[in-house]
Amino acid sequence: MRYLSTGGKAPAVDLRTALFRSLAPDGGLYLPESLPRWPQLGEVAADAPLSTTARRLAPPLLPDLPKEVVESLVDDALDFPVPLVPVAEATYILELFHGPTLAFKDVGARTMARLFAHLQGEASSEPLTVLVATSGDTGSAVAQAFLGVPGTRVVVLYPKGKVSRVQECQFTTLGENVHALAVSGTFDDCQRMVKAAFADTELSRQLRLTSANSINLGRLLPQSFYYAHGAAQLLRQLAGQLEGRTDSPEPPVFVVPSGNFGNLTAGLLAQRMGVEAGAFVAATNVNDVVPEYLEEGIFRPRPSQATLSNAMDVGNPSNFDRILWLYDGDRDAILRDLRGARVTDEETRETIRRVHQTTGYLLDPHTAVGWAGLEELRSQGRVPRDEPAILLATAHPAKFGETVEPLVKAEIPLPERLKECLKRPSRARDLEPEAPALEAFLRGL
Repeated sequence: MRYLSTGGKAPAVDLRTALFRSLAPDGGLYLPESLPRWPQLGEVAADAPLSTTARRLAPPLLPDLPKEVVESLVDDALDFPVPLVPVAEATYILELFHGPTLAFKDVGARTMARLFAHLQGEASSEPLTVLVATSGDTGSAVAQAFLGVPGTRVVVLYPKGKVSRVQECQFTTLGENVHALAVSGTFDDCQRMVKAAFADTELSRQLRLTSANSINLGRLLPQSFYYAHGAAQLLRQLAGQLEGRTDSPEPPVFVVPSGNFGNLTAGLLAQRMGVEAGAFVAATNVNDVVPEYLEEGIFRPRPSQATLSNAMDVGNPSNFDRILWLYDGDRDAILRDLRGARVTDEETRETIRRVHQTTGYLLDPHTAVGWAGLEELRSQGRVPRDEPAILLATAHPAKFGETVEPLVKAEIPLPERLKECLKRPSRARDLEPEAPALEAFLRGL
């Protein structure tokens, strides 16, 4: 399998190069030259764990690796449940927050870490430097996934004071091969600094820099698995309602809380590999450059604004380049698959409060953005009310207790792994939001 750059000016590469390089020399992002066709969802056991689903789907997507290696990797990485929970009429929540850091990014980060460890064993003896910018959950998922992995060191940049206390403790207290840098700026500053480091070919070569953000193909591809997993569970749950009928159920609408747009891009890839979708909903907070593009046809990146759904505070989403590439830049084609919705903090609060009152379900702020976006589009007739919708729940509400608890007037019990994390001291170092400051730190490792 060859991997192409969305920039269109870099040569095709193999899997190892695409993973370790992360960003193509022309500044583009890698995507597979071709995509396999997955087995029919009826052949994917709806009551099986995600790892079983991934054992069927991953080998065709990673043909450069032996089948038994791929199966072993996903077995080890995806050892937690991903249930589909019916919450309201025609509304289902795919709970992606049962992994080690209680966030959806565990799926991609853990699989990627194991891919890196396997390929690193065949490559140089020099350590890889995994460089990542986070607006919330990416840092913890990547740090935990690579903690103690031989031949790697992890450097996490995050905007100081702009992630939740729980999120911060999950990656700043680890030590060992994990380094956390508190940048006095925004996530966009962090992402800009990371991109500048990768663009410095000498620095990148000397330190063997690689990324664990969703710009890295190794993070992105595994996220496609849970779209098939969720759709298979939905088919099973709808089976009773369809008994005696000859027609098939409508394919689900996938509702994706979106920031850097890697999660949604993975869904578009899953669709091309055989997962039927009625549409995709890109639900953002006020950092709405993609919904704006869908409405007006102009992509206007801008500085991000801080919101309750902080992991989605991205003003220039990297993966938008991949979306354009997948559709050959054809906005009309994009509009056939994608709907956009913008949600304010006040709407997020109201959604958390109301959904808990009416259903008893606790939403974190990011998933609440998805719920509110779906409601808006249904009210406008842009998503049919009776069409089943799968909302991707991106994080456990306990990670945002300071926001959620006052709204639902109840204490959210902290999972034990979060309690232990909060007891440990931070090892983060402050850093100015300038590329030379990051380069100096990296050269001092």
